[in-house]
Amino acid sequence: MKICIIGGGFAGCSSAEILSHINGAEIKIFERSNILGAGVRTHFYGGHPYTFGPRHFLTTKIETYNYLKKFLKLRNCNYHQFKSYVANDNQFYNYPLNTKDLNKMPDKKKIYKEIKNTPKKHNAKNLEEFWIRSVGKTLFSKVIKKYNEKMWMVSCKNLDTFNWSPKGYTIKKGNKAAFDTHISCYPTHKDGYNRYFDLIDKIKNVKVHYNQKIKKVDFKKKYIRTNGKKFNFDVLINTIAPDTLFDFKFGKLKFIGRDFHKIVFPVKEIFPKDVFFLYYPGDEKFTRLVEYKKFTRHKSKTTLVGMEIPSLNGRLYPLPISKEQKLAHKYFKLFTKNTFSIGRAGTYRYEIDIDDCIYQSLEIKKILERDSWKSPIIGKNILF
Repeated sequence: MKICIIGGGFAGCSSAEILSHINGAEIKIFERSNILGAGVRTHFYGGHPYTFGPRHFLTTKIETYNYLKKFLKLRNCNYHQFKSYVANDNQFYNYPLNTKDLNKMPDKKKIYKEIKNTPKKHNAKNLEEFWIRSVGKTLFSKVIKKYNEKMWMVSCKNLDTFNWSPKGYTIKKGNKAAFDTHISCYPTHKDGYNRYFDLIDKIKNVKVHYNQKIKKVDFKKKYIRTNGKKFNFDVLINTIAPDTLFDFKFGKLKFIGRDFHKIVFPVKEIFPKDVFFLYYPGDEKFTRLVEYKKFTRHKSKTTLVGMEIPSLNGRLYPLPISKEQKLAHKYFKLFTKNTFSIGRAGTYRYEIDIDDCIYQSLEIKKILERDSWKSPIIGKNILF
């Protein structure tokens, strides 16, 4: 069985490792850069390990956690906290909010009154209606509106799907933190997930082709043409934006990118204890700051903070807009038997993370080992 994998990020690497255990599998990965791992790969700046954005492993799927810990030693970080700075209040609140936060707000009476009067049924047409009907206008304006409009570079009225938000819309009771029901961890190794990616290149029946640009994919004749070479396949696994495989036949899918800035401070730690993320839902150009020592436990007299500014630089985050998702599904319909599109870009789903990539790869193995193969695997067909 000849298996071709387009893209060497976590979705591509987990597919290669998991499918390498199928008898007779011959696997080729086509990666456009000279390394595996994409945004999850650890780099170093001034000795500080970092990834492009925080890449902790967060899941409710125990099978994905059990898979990853076979290759990496994982450290629990379920205690991590998110904080959000509201300039008008000059206060840091938890992200997502809880009732203790509300009680500290100067306009708490107005907020509680609005929450009390929110409808039981939402039937919202867009993100603005969704949040106003969930928590009222005041909280929406204070902690949600500007952050989402910065993050997606569009009005909240244009964001008309909501399942991408893992934070939920309810106010947590007491002092509960985000993701308190999830497994949350990070590799203990200084180079993070890198040894997992480096392992892929050493698997006997896996061949990685670096610096490859996909020129053409012929789904009917089952071959890939890249950098002048032609490779036949029985099974194709795509992990990049599906529109690129079809020369943007129906139009280009919209993505948001990030400008990522590394800042070193002359102190051992700069964030409060257990605070990993700081969110900024105001007029700041950036959306989030991350102190990488919180994840990596790197020992140094200085500390590294990553600043993320939304931009059109790169195709990183699929937009949660139904029109765009419908366009993506037009491309998915062009996939044929034994061809799959997975991962965040491949499924055009923002909420896809490391654990989902592993889960999708495990599901593909089950399908390929069955007598009756089914495909394509796209989005909710495999995950939900």
